[in-house]
Amino acid sequence: MSDDWYYVHQLAVLAGFRLIVLANRLGCEDEFLLELHNELAEGLAVAIAQLRSIMALECQLANDTDGEGFAAFQLHGEEEYFARFRITLLDDLEIDVDTHEYRVNGGDWHYALSADCDGIEISYPSLSALTDDELGTLAPIVHAIRSEAGIGISIARVIYG
Repeated sequence: MSDDWYYVHQLAVLAGFRLIVLANRLGCEDEFLLELHNELAEGLAVAIAQLRSIMALECQLANDTDGEGFAAFQLHGEEEYFARFRITLLDDLEIDVDTHEYRVNGGDWHYALSADCDGIEISYPSLSALTDDELGTLAPIVHAIRSEAGIGISIARVIYG
């Protein structure tokens, strides 16, 4: 990034949001929402660890201890990974349109292509995002994380049909 303090700022923002999620979790009585809070806190912890790794590599480069260029190469990869970082709280749907297959939550691949006497049909499942009412007090926190930290958060269920 062009800003020298970008990753430090991101670390502070995400650590703050993680504390908010953990504090909000204390008042949660619904098991489903409790699990969403736990998953979000864990996802934020992964993002924070990623940022710490990036900052350690930046320190290594600043101290010029990267004689072979490995740290610069690794830093570039870590920055690219963080730029695409996403937290998935419920279901993850992958679709391979070339092979007409899909899989849910990293499980087995399933064919979406079927054929019978009426012809060929391709039927993929879809994702349906949870509403703010379903998320309860977690909704404003998720919206704030998305807008202030720029982290993608997916909270959706797979719908077959």
